Amino acid sequence: MFNLILFGPPGSGKGTQSSRLIEKYGWIHLSTGDLLRAEIARQTRLGLEAKHFMDEGRLVPDAVVIGMIGSALDNNPRANGFLFDGFPRTVAQAEALDTLLTQKKTAIHLMLALEVSEEELVHRLMHRGKSSGRSDDADEMIIRNRIREYENKTAAVADYYSAFGKVVHVPGEGSIEDIFKALSTEINGKSEKAA
Repeated sequence: MFNLILFGPPGSGKGTQSSRLIEKYGWIHLSTGDLLRAEIARQTRLGLEAKHFMDEGRLVPDAVVIGMIGSALDNNPRANGFLFDGFPRTVAQAEALDTLLTQKKTAIHLMLALEVSEEELVHRLMHRGKSSGRSDDADEMIIRNRIREYENKTAAVADYYSAFGKVVHVPGEGSIEDIFKALSTEINGKSEKAA
């Protein structure tokens, strides 16, 4: 089993690259954003609670996210690997994920961190907001607040995994294909060592 975290701020291209990596490597995609949006679409209690936080550009509470990830792992016991997209977002979540994976006799093998300038992130998210219907992509102030939340709370997760030698920074600007090739190169090198 090979477990990867695809990491980066909102608008860095995690969703685009995740779908390509899933297709290439056959992992199970665990996107907390997708899981949360599905709950919102069904208007569950969890979904409505999450929507309140997301509309303000704030992170959904750890307890909600951790429970959701634990269930997803339990529902896929024979997976050959997972790609974590949008999780963990805090050091506490990273520690909880490591504990959970240790209990399942596996670990995070690699974190690939996409690096994109703030102005490019705002441009991408505003563009996405015109077609996605996502309220958190339609307002520049909410977008900038999400980026600040990422910098203040989430960026520390890369430092956490750096201490274990598991982080590689990859430029997230350029063509989708060039970024994908750079990510694949890093995965191939690390997965050969992990095998």
